[in-house]
Amino acid sequence: MRLALYQPDIPQNTGTLVRLCACLGVPLDIIEPCGFTFTDKQLRRAAMDYAERAELRRHDSWSDFLPGLNGRLLLASTKGAVPYADFAFRNEDIILLGQEQSGVPEEVHARADARLVIPMQAGARSLNIAVAGAMILGEALRQTDGFATDGLT
Repeated sequence: MRLALYQPDIPQNTGTLVRLCACLGVPLDIIEPCGFTFTDKQLRRAAMDYAERAELRRHDSWSDFLPGLNGRLLLASTKGAVPYADFAFRNEDIILLGQEQSGVPEEVHARADARLVIPMQAGARSLNIAVAGAMILGEALRQTDGFATDGLT
C-alpha cells in the first residue's frame, strides 16, 4: 500500500499526510511540482519530527512517477464512481490524492484503475485532502490487515 500526492499545493496538508504515513508505516510519493517551495526545512516544519520516519519518494513530474507503478492506481475524486468503503483494496494499491484546489487533469483521471469517492451530504463539495486521504487509507489498511500491531498490548 502506498499513498501518492499529485502536485500538492498546501504545505500543511502535505505535512499532515507525511505524518500520517510515518505513523502508519505507509510509503508516500510526492509528484511535483508542488504549489509551494518544498525544501527539506519546510518539510520538517510541516511534518514536525515525523519527516525522518517517513518513507518518502519525490518525483519531478507525473511522467517521472508512472514508470515506478507496481500496483493499481486508485484516484480519490469527488467525480469518483465507487464509494471507497465498497471497494476491495489490495496490498499493492497506490491511493492517489489530487491538488487541493483543482484535483487532477484528465490524463491522470484516465490513467487511474479506479476512481473512489467519499459519499457526502447533498451540497457538500469536498473534504480536506488530508482528511480524505486518512479515511481512504484507513479503510484500505483495515481491509488488507495492514495496520501495525507491534505497538499494541
